[in-house]
Amino acid sequence: MSEPGPTLQKASLLEVARTFNHVAVASFGGGLGAWSREIVVVRKKWLGEEEFLSAMTMCRIVPGANQVNLAVFVGTKMRGLAGAIAALIGLCLVPVAIVLTLGFIYFTFKEVPAVKGALHGASAAAVALTLAMVIQTGQKCLKGLMPIAFFLASFILNGLVRWPLLETLAILAPLSLIWAWPRKKPVAA
Repeated sequence: MSEPGPTLQKASLLEVARTFNHVAVASFGGGLGAWSREIVVVRKKWLGEEEFLSAMTMCRIVPGANQVNLAVFVGTKMRGLAGAIAALIGLCLVPVAIVLTLGFIYFTFKEVPAVKGALHGASAAAVALTLAMVIQTGQKCLKGLMPIAFFLASFILNGLVRWPLLETLAILAPLSLIWAWPRKKPVAA
């Protein structure tokens, strides 16, 4: 039985924009998916865990940046088209300004040892946040032999063997859909 979804209360456009700005700025250096889950599911309760996982899956399949797609999904759910625009502005405006500024600083001071050290630290933090999200969401959705088998197969094919993601998905997506497809249960007489 699935967990009950959160009670949806419409957020203001400003709250939607500020929430996604918080997600974007807090996840500086990576880990955007982990922060999205933390803010949208745990703190704001705008999505339930299962809905978030479904949305993230769809956002990874459709063209475009995963987190931009998620911002559009959540913004649309909260306030329709205006919410989607607010979420995009919140997600992108400040980070774009920061990246432009940091790009200028990086190309000016890229050989300074302190700058190299800071970049290595940010990379380690991003990996840790991503790993934390994998563990937290894996506890919810990796129940049973087949979900674990699909997870391991995708990790091995894409992560270890280094097959391209599209080839990995071309093999595993149809198999997982066949496995998960609802079947009629025989009616007991």
